[in-house]
Parts: sequence; structure tokens; C-alpha cells
Amino acid sequence: MAKQSQETFQKRAKERARQQKQHDKAQRRLAAKERRGTGAPREADALEVVGMHPEPHPVPTQGDEAAPPMD
Repeated sequence: MAKQSQETFQKRAKERARQQKQHDKAQRRLAAKERRGTGAPREADALEVVGMHPEPHPVPTQGDEAAPPMD
């Protein structure tokens, strides 16, 4: 009978360790989310500040001024 209580104690300790690990992981996720939220601006915002736009640009046609061919 003593062995049964020992196994129960080990099970309980294992379950508590699992719950603690889940709690710690949730806290780390929240902290990371807060850091990302207050961190550097998004890439699109940074490009707009510089004057660049992330959307596609038209391809120049043959009549447009292009760089001279390299010899």
C-alpha cells in the first residue's frame, strides 16, 4: 500500500511541475508581446518615413529614359 501513495505523490508533483511550466510560458509570451508592441516601428511605417512605398512600381517602358547599355 505504501507504494501506491508514493506513486500518487509523484503524479501530483509531476502535474504541479507541468502547470508551473505552462504558467511560466504564458508569462514569457505576454512579456514578449508587450516588447513587440512597444518596439521599433513596422517596416511599412519606416519605409514611408524615408519616402519609399512598399507597393509594386510600374516597369519602365522602352520609350522611357533608361540607363545606357554597358560596353
